Amino acid sequence: MGTTRANGSLYTNIDNKIATVEFGHPASNSFVAELLDRLTKEILKLSEDQTVNVIVLKSEGEKAFCAGASFDELMEVTNLDEGQQFFSGFANVINAMRKCKKLIVGRVQGKTVGGGVGLAAACDYAFATEAASIKLSELSIGIGPFVIAPAVERKVGKSGLAELSLAATDWQSAYWAKDKGLFAKVFGSIKEMDKEIEIFTEKLASYNPEALQEMKTILWQGTENWDALLKERAIISGKLVLSDFTKNALSKYRK
Repeated sequence: MGTTRANGSLYTNIDNKIATVEFGHPASNSFVAELLDRLTKEILKLSEDQTVNVIVLKSEGEKAFCAGASFDELMEVTNLDEGQQFFSGFANVINAMRKCKKLIVGRVQGKTVGGGVGLAAACDYAFATEAASIKLSELSIGIGPFVIAPAVERKVGKSGLAELSLAATDWQSAYWAKDKGLFAKVFGSIKEMDKEIEIFTEKLASYNPEALQEMKTILWQGTENWDALLKERAIISGKLVLSDFTKNALSKYRK
């Protein structure tokens, strides 16, 4: 049973040095600003938790992994400050995942759009099912995947980013995402995936925590400018979301 809360839900369970963080929202696990803020704080908290060696990031239910930004909240943006603030939510989560001292394993059980693709890309290792198709639909509503682009490009390369962004209405399969390096492994069912995640994370959590932290640092080398970069990108998105093009596009989606 998924959450019915308008601001979504976030739960963390710590067991055997593995912290499982589960987010949910009734609108296909999309993100409202409050949920993004809670996820950012939770990841930064777990980063300092000595009882945790590995983090698993997952979403509720068996359908969509994440539908990206909340269209309802996007439609409520009325000025540049509000726009920048909303898109900074995704910037803050990605930067928290980047700076987190613990390796983050993604569990992608279903379709993923926009900001959700950014979250998957910011994981250090991601498992997915065959149902986990991905799409960056931002250009089709008059904005662009600017905040998440650095994270996505880091995994799938500039050509993969172009393929996803410019074909804004096309889904790419989980196997496409695996070939490009976004997903490490793809499974035929959620059950198979969960079994493999359990084995993988138990092994990972048993390794030297200092070695894991050093590995994390190496994986993210060259991204030290992201605090400023993602903030700049949030300003671009915040400006575009106020355009007539975007307002019209969003109202059509709502209908």
